[in-house]
Amino acid sequence: MLSACLEFLGLGLCVMGSLLVMVACGLPMWKVTAFIDSNIVVAQTIWDGLWMSCVVQSTGQMQCKVHDSDLQTARALTVIAAVLGVAALSVTIAGAQCTNCIKDEPVKAKVVNAGGIIYIISGIFVLVPLCWMANNIIVDFHNPQVPPSKKREIGAAIYIGWAATALLLLGGTLLCCSCPHGVRRAYPLKYAPTKAISTNGDFDKKHYV
Repeated sequence: MLSACLEFLGLGLCVMGSLLVMVACGLPMWKVTAFIDSNIVVAQTIWDGLWMSCVVQSTGQMQCKVHDSDLQTARALTVIAAVLGVAALSVTIAGAQCTNCIKDEPVKAKVVNAGGIIYIISGIFVLVPLCWMANNIIVDFHNPQVPPSKKREIGAAIYIGWAATALLLLGGTLLCCSCPHGVRRAYPLKYAPTKAISTNGDFDKKHYV
């Protein structure tokens, strides 16, 4: 029962993490305008993401355009993390206790553990571009040579990505640590031999001390 609860909890956390990875990948709010110095009162806000840049006017109008930047590595890692999340979901469901895709119980436990490892790898893959982007934002923000109009702050997408990473790592760890089904069968119960009964219906005297 405890194994099933850990498995269900770990899978739920990982699914939520994978969904948040996809949301963070598509959102353009990785970098947002920093309201400092002359930018305190501005008529527009600039959002920069992995795929596009958006300009939000004070009237609520928004214009976005796809940009070609040096973010190919970050894009690739984030997309791979999302794909790994989908693959890990399929692997974990195949080995889950509530499914009958695999009949052999020890094999099912190993499949669930493999799904947890894939989820952990997915979390690491998405963590790399998040930390790299956040580091660049912080360095540029404190760089006096960068004009205030070019400085950016960490956007909501990065925080969502960090939350996704935490869920993936935690959920993957729970899946890896869930008690495998084969452990209960690895140590079969041993019963003491029954006492032999003689032909007259009494217990054999050799079993008495």
